[in-house]
Amino acid sequence: MYDVIGVKFDLSNNIYFFEVNNLSLNKGDKVIVESENILDLGICVTNIKNESKDNLIFPLKKVIRKVTKKDIDIHNKNKEEASEALKYAKKCAKNIKLPMNFVSAYYTYDKNQLYFNFTSDERVDFRELAKKLAQRFKTRIELRQIGVRDKAKLIGGIGPCGLFLCCNTFLTDFNSVSINMAKNQFLALNPSKINGVCGRLLCCLNYEDDIYTQIKKDLPKVGSTITTENGTGKVISVNIFNKSYKLELDKFNIVEEFIK
Repeated sequence: MYDVIGVKFDLSNNIYFFEVNNLSLNKGDKVIVESENILDLGICVTNIKNESKDNLIFPLKKVIRKVTKKDIDIHNKNKEEASEALKYAKKCAKNIKLPMNFVSAYYTYDKNQLYFNFTSDERVDFRELAKKLAQRFKTRIELRQIGVRDKAKLIGGIGPCGLFLCCNTFLTDFNSVSINMAKNQFLALNPSKINGVCGRLLCCLNYEDDIYTQIKKDLPKVGSTITTENGTGKVISVNIFNKSYKLELDKFNIVEEFIK
């Protein structure tokens, strides 16, 4: 068993587990951690957990220490310099006519790595740009092409529900969402109603889909012909919230039946 704690980093909702390294840590503490030969600053989003080896990814990295005021100052300075690096990258890409829309830039705490996220409608050969950036900033450069959903996750915004975007607040992964989920929930297939700010189907269509599917198992399909105590007729509508359906026995006789 290992004492570990969940840590999140800027520009990511993913939680990574690090060995506590005999430190007294709590949820909300900011820490310096070692990962992939770099040092980075993150925030603890769980309390210390005692996990088995089977639930962890090895080699397990360690928390180095709690942050100090000096660490915070360095981190804030890195964010300012990353912002300037982003402007320079945009300018360079424009000069060499690369179809790249830069979204964000991020320095690790020790400045041994500089990440750039960008979107593009096509595959981009950015080798020349990477060389220019490496020459300018004297560190390892990583250019990441991301999708529109990832862009929304990084930038954030307000969804049609009036709340902050799920992907920017608590979602760690993008689950598959299909148009059949909208149909399953009897939603109007209007793109302005079922698409998010990223232009893709709303992530929240996935939240209640299992419930709708389960309830609908007990209800007849619209258009089917069934026989009840009131007679034989055609199902013209269903109401999953009331667990009922309307049956057209003849042109002037429509009854509502309830699932018991």
